[in-house]
Formats: sequence, structure tokens, C-alpha cells
Amino acid sequence: MTILTSQTVVGIDIAKAEVVVYRYDLQTTDTIKNDRTSLKRWLKTLPAQSALAVEATNIYHLDTVELAHAMGHQVYVVDAYRVSNYRRGIGQRAKNDPCDARLLARYLTNEQHELRLWSPPPKAYTTLKSLLHRRATLVKNHTGLMLSWHDEPLLKKTLATQQKAFEQAIQAIQKLLRKVSKEAGIEANIGRCKAIEGVGELVATGLATSFMRGDFADSDAFIAFLGMDLRVDDSGKKKGQRHLTKKGDSEIRRLAHIAAMTARRSPRWKPFYESYLARGFSKTQALVVLARKLCRVAFALMKNQSEYQPTPMLQGCPAT
Repeated sequence: MTILTSQTVVGIDIAKAEVVVYRYDLQTTDTIKNDRTSLKRWLKTLPAQSALAVEATNIYHLDTVELAHAMGHQVYVVDAYRVSNYRRGIGQRAKNDPCDARLLARYLTNEQHELRLWSPPPKAYTTLKSLLHRRATLVKNHTGLMLSWHDEPLLKKTLATQQKAFEQAIQAIQKLLRKVSKEAGIEANIGRCKAIEGVGELVATGLATSFMRGDFADSDAFIAFLGMDLRVDDSGKKKGQRHLTKKGDSEIRRLAHIAAMTARRSPRWKPFYESYLARGFSKTQALVVLARKLCRVAFALMKNQSEYQPTPMLQGCPAT
């Protein structure tokens, strides 16, 4: 256990309208408006290079972490799942914003050596992720609309108009994805990924975008970043079920799953997929294994800056 004695530790619980902060050294709790002016004013009151544990949200924590990082503080973004498990692990019964802020400060105090410092992602990375998610939302909403309207004759003309507008919007987003990818210099990586059976332009863009986020030591680190690594629950001779951690971007995992559904029909990957079915895996489990394998292959191509050279894949291996 690491006990911090000289560095100021702060736990920050984030909400849309306000943030609750707890200073571990002073044992004080404050509430600050969640706007850049108020946050900047408060951050200036902290000692230099303070350590801040910030609970991850959808977007509401971004101003806090960006401002704190720019001021030279050490920022650690902690996901809600980890915070929840830590709360149960120490037997804390109460849950509210001040309690969570204190919990985050305690967690950082004891676990800082196991955590990775937050660093701002490249601008293109944020833009590409935003476009990918907005495209996914558009497709989901459009699908629901089509299913709802398709059997109503009175809406036939309007449905055709909606379909045309949808196709134009998809084309516009795809054009933007290509433009930003070119500006970011990841076109070559997208091309490498597209050479893999089952991986189309959209999936390749998602994988190349994810590769931008960090200097991954190996494919295991990349798979963990995508949230496609396994959570193991074994005890003694009992072997528990395996589940994906799902810690990464859900949209990239969805795209990888789509790629696996296509790749399983290809001569290259069909034997690989069927070998897992023969071992008793369900179709979903076999698809997850194949999706993870495709991501590993894509990572190797991008890491080594090499071109795809398919070889016979007749069976699975432990590294998948």
C-alpha cells in the first residue's frame, strides 16, 4: 500500500451542474459549479502538482480533467464500475456525492501506483470517435423509425423522403471521417486493417482511431483498451465463467463484432470460427473470440507498419 504524505490528493465526484471535491489533507468537502470559469478558479487554489481522482462520466468530467492537466496537476480518471466495487470492498454503506468524493480520494491515496495518469487525446481522435458515435446513433434511430413506419401506407411517401435524408447524412459523416483520417495521417493504417477479411472501411477507421490513443506495448494492452479482455473468476479447482470487461469504447466493440460476423464466412476465418464451435463454444462466444483475433491482427499490422499476408488459420490458439 502506498501512503501519500507530501502530495495533495483530491477526490472529485462529477455531475452535470456541479462537482463535489474532497481534499484528503485538509479533510474538507466543497461544491463547485461545473463550468470552466468556476473550475479554473478552484484549481488555482490547489498546491502545484496535486493528484486528482476524477470519476468518469459521459462528457461532464472533461472540463475538469482538461483544465487540471493544463495547470500541471496529475489527473487520474476512474471509471464508475471500479469505484462501485471499491466501495463494496471497504464496506462503505452510504452513497452520495460527498461520500463518493471521499472514496475517490481514499482510492487514489492507496492505489496510485497501480493507476495510469490521464493525458489528453489527439484532437483527431476525439473528433473521429464523436463522428463514429453519431453515425451509430443515426443508424439506430433510423432503423427504429423504419420498423415503426414500414407497415403504414399513409407514411410511404414520407418514409421515402426520410430514407433519402438518412443516406445523405450517412454519406456526409463518411466524408468527414475520411477527411479527418487523412488530416490525422492514419489513412495507411486504415488501409492495412481493411485488407483483413471482414474488416470494412468503418471498422478499419474505428480500429485505427483506437490505435491513436496510446503507445500500446503489445496486443494484450490494445485488447484491454478496447474492453475485449476477459474477466476471470476462478477459485481453487472451480473455474468460473469468463466475461468481457467491456472497459473500452462500446462502439468499437460493436464494429469488431460486425467484422467477425462477416469474417466467419470467409475461407480464411471460417475454419477458425468453426473450430471453437466444435469445442463447445456458443455462436456468440465464438464470434467474440474471432472479433478479438481480428483486433489482434489489426494491431500487429499497425504496430509493425506491415501489410496483411493471410496464412491458413485452421484452429484457435490460447492467445485469441
